[in-house]
Amino acid sequence: MLELKSKERILLSHFRRNARESLTTISRETRVPVSTVFDKLKHYEQSFIRKHTTLVDFSKLGYQTRANVMLKVAVEQRNALKEHLLRCEHVNSLFKVNNGYDFLVEMVFRHIKDLEDFLEALERKYTISEKTVFYIIEDICREEFLAKPDLVSLDLVEE
Repeated sequence: MLELKSKERILLSHFRRNARESLTTISRETRVPVSTVFDKLKHYEQSFIRKHTTLVDFSKLGYQTRANVMLKVAVEQRNALKEHLLRCEHVNSLFKVNNGYDFLVEMVFRHIKDLEDFLEALERKYTISEKTVFYIIEDICREEFLAKPDLVSLDLVEE
């Protein structure tokens, strides 16, 4: 397990808050030389940063329906369902979970009917024994863990 020092966690929080923020701005705000900020970013990208991405407001693109769907499928069909979901354009995130379910799927559709049609087709193709749908009404907080530089150092043990 990689243990980050206080300054490193603060740098990571700046990268998490806005991946497009300039390294010069981060350097100025953290009082860490820009060359060090650059080196740390490159090191983090090789160590534990998976990718830099953009969070989209899907509703502004006409996708009014978002839902988290919990699925339990017959053991012999788990891998096939996983592969199907990985190829599906409506899947935003896919997680393997426990406590009676196999997958948690965050899905995006233009309309509720589109989601319902998709789930019906899924149930025709796979033996889904449990399905629970949670419609997402509003994003309150998203991708915020370690993204607030002013709060990062509060839970640190001083080095």
